[in-house]
Amino acid sequence: MKFETIKRVILAAILLPFVFMLIEGVVVIRSSIKQYRDLEKDRQFADVLARGGSIAATEILSEIAATRLYLAYPGSTTAAEMQRSRVTLDRERRAFYASLPSRDTLDDGLVGELSVLSLAYSRIIAARSAVDQGRYAGSDPGSIYWYAALKQLAVVDALSPLISDPMLLEKSNQLMGILLTYYGERLITGVGTRYLDRGVSARFPVEQFVQGKTMLGEGMDHMVFHSAAPIVREIVAYLGRSSQVKANAITDAILAGSRPTRAVRDVWAAAQSERMTFLQQKMVEAAKDIHETGESLSRRAHIHLTRILALCAGLLILATLVMVLAARGLRLIDRLTRDRETLVGELRNAAQTDLLTGLYNRRGFEVAASALLTQAEHGSRWISVVLFDLDHFKRTNDVHGHDAGDAVLRQVAGVARENFRSFDLLVRHGGEEFLALLPDSTPDDAVIVAERVRLAIEAAEIPLPSGEILKVTASFGCAGRANEVSNRNFEDLVKRADLALYAAKASGRNCVVSGPIVQASAPEERRKTASGGGFDSRK
Repeated sequence: MKFETIKRVILAAILLPFVFMLIEGVVVIRSSIKQYRDLEKDRQFADVLARGGSIAATEILSEIAATRLYLAYPGSTTAAEMQRSRVTLDRERRAFYASLPSRDTLDDGLVGELSVLSLAYSRIIAARSAVDQGRYAGSDPGSIYWYAALKQLAVVDALSPLISDPMLLEKSNQLMGILLTYYGERLITGVGTRYLDRGVSARFPVEQFVQGKTMLGEGMDHMVFHSAAPIVREIVAYLGRSSQVKANAITDAILAGSRPTRAVRDVWAAAQSERMTFLQQKMVEAAKDIHETGESLSRRAHIHLTRILALCAGLLILATLVMVLAARGLRLIDRLTRDRETLVGELRNAAQTDLLTGLYNRRGFEVAASALLTQAEHGSRWISVVLFDLDHFKRTNDVHGHDAGDAVLRQVAGVARENFRSFDLLVRHGGEEFLALLPDSTPDDAVIVAERVRLAIEAAEIPLPSGEILKVTASFGCAGRANEVSNRNFEDLVKRADLALYAAKASGRNCVVSGPIVQASAPEERRKTASGGGFDSRK
């Protein structure tokens, strides 16, 4: 027995140091794996940020210039150059999206910016088609490209806070500062040139000019306050040259309402052009620097991982030696070395708001409606539904285009929101169809509210992107029933309101029709009414 005790003491003396060393090794390994993942994440974000900055600084602007040259001098040479610029931009866009992390790892703000950027690129595709078909003769699609460039810039800005490496974060701030400075100067130059070319009677675009000055100031703040790198010092030194200081004075004079002479304007235009060329070169350098830094981070991450693997191999060899002396500890060591934690990401909650109109979408509406019915079940005896859609909306899209259709939907949603009651729930039910849930409202109350909304929509004058004013009408179907604690489902109301909307369309449109009333004491009759249907001929 005494020998057994001594054996245990010796075994403990052999195993305990290894156990403590193993615990320390596990901590180091976990910390190193986390560091490795952070470095890989930063490398990926750096690559995305560099590509995004390059697109905003180079590819989009190159296609603008090539397109304008083609519109000014149409021919095979300019057409070929325009096609090359398109291919380059599309290639860089594909590489940009391919380098993005999976969407479930991104925050909602960045996902939203990426969605807006996709819409901006879709407008570029449409503009290309219009240019090819000759619909831009005498006009300039530059605003479409400018908008896409700004949205690309917003994505770059949203990516910067996601980087944790201090050196890479500093370089991203450098790039963001140069981009903001460049686009501020570009806006000032474009607005100022157009203003001066229009003559003394032209109205000075103060808001756009101030926007350019604001972007310029934000860009300089990003550079000066976040970095003291050589590229920043070069930019500050360049902007401190006498020619650039003089150009700034002329800019301030223009903002103050002065109209310089032709000679002064030429000096200002030349200085601004030289400045934008310089800043564009610095943008390319900064984007390249970020990409190279990201690659350096990747190499560091792999070297670090190699060292960790070597450490693990050393620990394994040491474990083997220790287990030769203490075989009984082998299983324990194996269990400790096999333990790994698995990181599981949670999916983002689905958005509950329709992006176009700002109203609830169906998911958000169902959640809000359920909560509202639960709260109102003891204090409300009636509940009603109003279902309405726009008359001849397809004709609006066909005649004026989908941008005009979007403008109509936004305006109608705003009119409806203003004219329904503050406690009514309003949803974009699909396409040009809207639905409102009216608690504590009889069918007669719902008809009154629906008629008020109908008149407001009919009276609204909707400005289209083309400058035209459009007026639309809508047809309404209403239905109501007694509010019951035992029945929180309002699908029967929607069906009956839908039938009433059929009747409104069949009656000539632009009117309100109320469906039959179902009392709480007639469940069988309610089931019969809700089961009605027919061929959808409303459109």
